[in-house]
Amino acid sequence: MGDTADQNQRPLLTDKDDDRENNNKDLTSRVWIESKKLWQIVGPAIFSRISSYTMNIITQAFAGHLGDVELAAISIANTVIVGFNFGLLLGMASALETLCGQAFGAKRYHMLGIYMQRSWIVLFLFCFLLLPFYVFATPLLKLLGQPDDVAELSGTVAVWMIPLHFSFAFQFPLTRFLQCQLKNQVIAWVSLVGLLVNVLTSWLFVYVLDFGVVGAALALDISWWVLCFGLYGYAAFGGCPLTWSGFSTQAFSGLWEYTKLSVAAGVMLCLENWYYRILILMTGYLKNATLAVDALSVCMSINGWQMMIPLAFLAATGVRVANELGAGNGKGAGFATIVSVAQSTLIGLILCVIIMILHDKVALIFTSSNDVLAEVDKLSFLLAITILLNSVQPVLSGVAIGSGWQATVAYINLGCYYIIGLPLGFLIGWVFKLGVGVTSAVPFSSVVA
Repeated sequence: MGDTADQNQRPLLTDKDDDRENNNKDLTSRVWIESKKLWQIVGPAIFSRISSYTMNIITQAFAGHLGDVELAAISIANTVIVGFNFGLLLGMASALETLCGQAFGAKRYHMLGIYMQRSWIVLFLFCFLLLPFYVFATPLLKLLGQPDDVAELSGTVAVWMIPLHFSFAFQFPLTRFLQCQLKNQVIAWVSLVGLLVNVLTSWLFVYVLDFGVVGAALALDISWWVLCFGLYGYAAFGGCPLTWSGFSTQAFSGLWEYTKLSVAAGVMLCLENWYYRILILMTGYLKNATLAVDALSVCMSINGWQMMIPLAFLAATGVRVANELGAGNGKGAGFATIVSVAQSTLIGLILCVIIMILHDKVALIFTSSNDVLAEVDKLSFLLAITILLNSVQPVLSGVAIGSGWQATVAYINLGCYYIIGLPLGFLIGWVFKLGVGVTSAVPFSSVVA
């Protein structure tokens, strides 16, 4: 009787409760499965991108300990001159995420190698079109208001970075070619080798051979070409038997159609990338311009370092969305987007908190100048907010890349960053006299985007 009474007192599970429990289990299972697919790309992509970007950080760190002018010069050459071209070429290569991702999802494996070769041809030609930015860097920087000593040294460094510039035309497509096949471990290992080479050559050229900032630029050139040869060696010598069958004349057909998609993808990503470079150039018109450039360059370098994480999510989201769409699964593409945005945002929140805690110490790896450290400390709150907001926006760009919507997003970025962001930066920096507070335009533009 007691057992019967206890059973009567227990709440009975209804069919709705059973359905809810099953739905929760089903949702948890789907999130877990999608997360495994996502992190199969994101994990190695984060490592490889952070390794590649760390090579730039190492270059700036070696130069920064040579002096303030050297830090400003390498920052301008690397962040502005190389950065302008890097943004366009990186964006153009992202067209492969659409084409290769959808071809891989549709099991049209032979087309991946053809698409990559088309990308090599188009990017290599664009590298020649962009060469004047390097050759005429000094007069261009003077025209834009940079101090003469910084402009002269930046121009010298920019010329020595031309080999780095041409490496982008091959390394970016190779990375996306392998990434779309989920061969991300290879990219990570090659990136580690490139990073080790960069540390060794930077120490050798800057401290042992005393080449100064030119030595730092040479170390960066060598390291990026190590990435190119390493990835090509894997792809061409047996690593991709289904997708690489050697060079083909098919790569020269459909070049115009590929160029149009590639340019749209390039404009989509580089408009945001260029926005940051323009803000750094704008600081050249402020009082104590060298200090302003140094402080903002440090903040942008830290932000760029962290951006490798959402950019890894961008790449992973682009591949996952393209794979699902190529397989005819629109709902799967939408679910992949939700999971990716949620996880990237959580990581961004954690990093935001870390920056807030270490606000007065984050610049120590770049400089020992007390003035620069104090200026970066003032910007740390804006840096933290920018990091948080940038953990979302690039992931949504990944959805556009996977779906082939690059041209539409290019117009959105144009409006948010240039019609809203830059005028706001001008008002903050000059009308309201907040100096390098021009960076407060960055998080606002990200929100609008």
